[in-house]
Amino acid sequence: MREDTIRRKKATRLFQEIDGRRWLVERMGQILVQGKHGIDGLSLELGRMVAEAIMYIEREEMAGPDYHPYSSEIQKWASQAGSMFVGDRKLRVVRPRLRGPEGEMALGTYRKLRERDGFSEELLGKVLRGLSGRRYRETLVEAGQAFGVSASSVSRHIVEVTAKKLKEFRERSLKGFDPFALFIDTIHRGGQAFMVALGIDLAGRKRVLGFWQGATENHEICEELFSELESRGLVLSKRILFVTDGGKGIIKALRQRLGSGLMHQRCTIHKDRNIQRHLAKRWRKEAHRRFRAALEQNSYADAKRMLKDFEQWLRQLNESAAESLKEALEEILTLHRLKVPALLRKTLHSTNPIESMFSTARDCEGNLKRYRGSRMAQRWLGAVLLHCEQGFKRVKGYAAIKQVVAAIEAEQAEGRKLRSAA
Repeated sequence: MREDTIRRKKATRLFQEIDGRRWLVERMGQILVQGKHGIDGLSLELGRMVAEAIMYIEREEMAGPDYHPYSSEIQKWASQAGSMFVGDRKLRVVRPRLRGPEGEMALGTYRKLRERDGFSEELLGKVLRGLSGRRYRETLVEAGQAFGVSASSVSRHIVEVTAKKLKEFRERSLKGFDPFALFIDTIHRGGQAFMVALGIDLAGRKRVLGFWQGATENHEICEELFSELESRGLVLSKRILFVTDGGKGIIKALRQRLGSGLMHQRCTIHKDRNIQRHLAKRWRKEAHRRFRAALEQNSYADAKRMLKDFEQWLRQLNESAAESLKEALEEILTLHRLKVPALLRKTLHSTNPIESMFSTARDCEGNLKRYRGSRMAQRWLGAVLLHCEQGFKRVKGYAAIKQVVAAIEAEQAEGRKLRSAA
C-alpha cells in the first residue's frame, strides 16, 4: 500500500475515533467551505491532509465502512487525482470516488472547495494583508505542490475581484442606514483627492458610506459626495452630527446645505496641532496641557471658561494662535453643549475613526507602487474600504446616542423658536 494512502487512512481513523464524529465532520466542513480563513495558519501539508481526511470521512458517511456497506447500490470507487483551493492555495490532492445507481456521485466538500470565487476572495484578502501579487509564488510553503499561480493569473484575479468589490460598494443601498454622526475626510493617492464619508448609525455601528474623487479637497467635491449618497437613499438632515478636521471646503458645503442648524464638531486633535504650530517649541507642551485640560471637563460652562483663559494666555505669546482657537471655539465645544457623555465623546471629538481607517487602507496598499489610472485607484479604494469595514466594532458609549439625538432635536427646536420670534 502506498505511503500516502496509509497516512490518509490513519488520519481518517483518527478523526473517526473522536466522539461526536458527525459534529466534527460538519464543523471541519464549515471551516473549509464557508470560512477557509480558519485554516490559513496551517502549513500547506497539514491543510492538504485535513482536506483529504474530511473527504474520506464524507465518503465513509455516505457508503459505510469497507466491510459493512450501507447499501449495495453505493460503492467506493478507488481515488483520483484532483485539485482544490485550501486557504488561498490551489493544491493537487487525491480525492475519493463513489459510484451509485446513476454513475459517479460527487462529494459536496470537494465540489465546494473547487469554487474559483472563493479562491479570488482569499487571494484578495492575502494581498490586502500586504502580499505582493508578483511575489505570490515565492510565498508558497511548498511551491512544487501548487500550480496555476502565475503572476498574470494572480493579477487577473485581483482585477476581477476588486472590480466586483467596487461595483458592490457603489451600488449598495443606504436606505436602511439611519445616521447619527458622519465623519468626512480626504485620502490622497496618485495625485488625486478622494473624499470619504464614514457614518455611525443610531445603534453605534460604523459603515463606510461612499467616496468621491477630485483634484483637491473643495466644497464642489463635497457636494458631489452628498448627492451620490442621497441618490443611494441616505437622508442628510440637521439631526446628524458632522465631524471634520476643519477643512474650509467641507465646512462651506455643510453650511450651504444645512445652514444655521448645522451640528458640527471640529476635530480637537487637528485644532491642537494647529495652535501648537503657531508657538515656539518651548510653549507647545504647556499649550497642549491647557487645551486638553479644558476639553476633559464634562460641563460646557467649565470647558468654555477654561478655553477662554487659554485664549488669553495665548494672546500673550502669539495673537495668531489665539485667533486660531477663537474662530473654532464653539465648534470645538459642540459635544459639551449637547452634554455628550465622556465615553461617547472620546469617539466623536476627533476624526480618529476615519483616520484609523485610512491608516489601515495605506497598510493594505503598501505593495502598490503606482496607480495606472483613475479606475485602478477607485477599484482598490472600494475594495480596501469594504475590507476595513469587516473590522469595525460598535463605538464605545453607543447606549447614549439616543440621549444625544434628543439633545440635538431640542436645541434645534429652540433655535427655530428664537428665529421665528425675531
